[in-house]
Amino acid sequence: MSSSLYTFSDSTKQHLRKFRLSTSRSNDPQAVIYFIDKQTKEIRQDEDGTVYKSLEEIADDLPDHSPRFILLSYPLTLPSGRLSVPYVMIYYMPTTCNSELRMLYAGAKELMRNTSEVTKILDLESAEELEEIPEKLAA
Repeated sequence: MSSSLYTFSDSTKQHLRKFRLSTSRSNDPQAVIYFIDKQTKEIRQDEDGTVYKSLEEIADDLPDHSPRFILLSYPLTLPSGRLSVPYVMIYYMPTTCNSELRMLYAGAKELMRNTSEVTKILDLESAEELEEIPEKLAA
């Protein structure tokens, strides 16, 4: 699958850039969830464009059987005492999703990474694994 199969609207590209720039100075966690429209192959947020403020909120909204891309800005204090605000993509791929969805999202993973300009990708298979994110980011 080539990345030309997938598209981003101009407004989505602008939102990705604005989100990345605004979260770099934030003192609170912020996240947005993106999905791929199976018909159009457009990568986008759902209609309400929710910005999540906690890992628990994200976990509550993740589907049980469908992958998602989650962009997360998560401020944390490093052992040195310095504040760090990692900007990462969580590649959420539940073990229960079908092979068609697995291939659809796998084909778009690098494009989403490059378009969103995240520094790191974390792979998750369940919403419960979100609890481990602070630990993974501090490592």
